[in-house]
Amino acid sequence: MTGRYDTTGNIEAQFEPGSCGRVLANKLGISEPEEMNDVELDLLNRLHESVIDSVEADQPVTVADVREWHRRWLGNVYVWAGRYRTVNMGKGDFQFAASGQIPRLMDNLDKEFLPVHTPCTGMSEDQLTEAIAIVHVELILIHPFREGNGRLSRLLANVMALQAGWPELDYTPWDDCKTDYFASIQAGMSDYVPMKRLVKRVLRESARSAND
Repeated sequence: MTGRYDTTGNIEAQFEPGSCGRVLANKLGISEPEEMNDVELDLLNRLHESVIDSVEADQPVTVADVREWHRRWLGNVYVWAGRYRTVNMGKGDFQFAASGQIPRLMDNLDKEFLPVHTPCTGMSEDQLTEAIAIVHVELILIHPFREGNGRLSRLLANVMALQAGWPELDYTPWDDCKTDYFASIQAGMSDYVPMKRLVKRVLRESARSAND
């Protein structure tokens, strides 16, 4: 986490006592990273099942949906679940959107991107590839939440694929080449093509696995 603003007293900048700065301050008093990872994964699996069962094929996805998913997922773990982050964050030398810009950027996502690219019913493979790539890049670049942005973005991509009649997505190709994945996110500031390639690979490999 990096930032130019004073984060003194900000719960998002605090870590759980005894965690040696490895686990964010949480409602459960968990200080071991492995235990927190297990808790977050279990809750994410529950959210995934609930969302997949409830989202309709012709339902547009909105920013309100994304925020509610985040709240439902982590609301029993972190006090800031479902809220936009108020600390600045980066990965290496790359900075995600400044926290003060997040409300405006998410409003733009809600008006200019999500209505154009969801729902995905009836989309061709190329149309779906483009839709997922653009929405995924834009959401990751904003990085609206203190934690869980990547996992929530994958859930959204999965919803979009299912709306278009594709099987649930297997993100192993992204996990196997994390450097290429993040480079594609960075490139998305001006060029979605690298991310489109990664999305198409995931779509095709997921379809192949489903048919085996």
